Amino acid sequence: MKLFRFGAPGKEKPGILINDKWLDASGFGEDYGETFLETDGLSRLQNWVKDNLNVLPQVSAGAGTRIGPCVQRPSKLICIGLNYTKHAFESKMPLPAEPIIFFKSTTAITGPNDGVLIPRNSKKTDWEVELAFVMGRKATYVEEKDAMEYVAGYCLHNDYSEREFQLERNGQWTKGKGCDTFAPLGPYLVTKDEIADFNNLHMWLKVNGKMMQDNNTDDMIFEIPFLVSYISRFMTLLPGDVISTGTPSGVGHGFTPPVYLQPGDVVELGIEGLGEQRQEVRGQ
Repeated sequence: MKLFRFGAPGKEKPGILINDKWLDASGFGEDYGETFLETDGLSRLQNWVKDNLNVLPQVSAGAGTRIGPCVQRPSKLICIGLNYTKHAFESKMPLPAEPIIFFKSTTAITGPNDGVLIPRNSKKTDWEVELAFVMGRKATYVEEKDAMEYVAGYCLHNDYSEREFQLERNGQWTKGKGCDTFAPLGPYLVTKDEIADFNNLHMWLKVNGKMMQDNNTDDMIFEIPFLVSYISRFMTLLPGDVISTGTPSGVGHGFTPPVYLQPGDVVELGIEGLGEQRQEVRGQ
């Protein structure tokens, strides 16, 4: 299934994509959040859709319909740093011996086509196309061999980063990662059965029509089952939590000289099977 959420910020309704049609699933009575996932919501929704498919209203896919984040208010948005070999090289950093973990603020989460705001006093706002996955069950000390049983599905994430805040202002990376609008999620939460091999997905990102990142998830260092097991040793993962697996090479910080976003720029990105995003860059 491909699930999406639509409507004004904070008032999103659940939807489902079937046969390339956007359908309103608000009659199901639940949004796509923690409670939905921990109560076997995916199976219940699938059965409900089978019984009600012919009466589900169609949602306009036009410009007037806002698509929201594909998950309702996750308790955590966890990111993995330097998890692609070529990205570590372009960042002039050694390959990590263990996953590098940092958090993005949940207030950074936006819809896939909402605008991105350059933070005040920012000079180095950067882009990062990433494969993220969404937890479907509570996970603590999970064995790697069982890890995929805890995953609900996948989504597209643009891990925007302010490099000065992240790397030059002391402390943790979170300073440059959690700014408002820095975590567009979606358009879809794509269930596991829709993706044959998460280790072989084409991923790309353009700025003003120019291809900047054109890669594949096969360059990932620490794969999803290991990440679930590893992170669950340090914290409990809850249904709906989003874990973003890192970005491949081609970020602005990796160019010589570096290239950063400016007001008026347009960022487009996508991952095979997960849909596409488009953000217009604005100052404030």
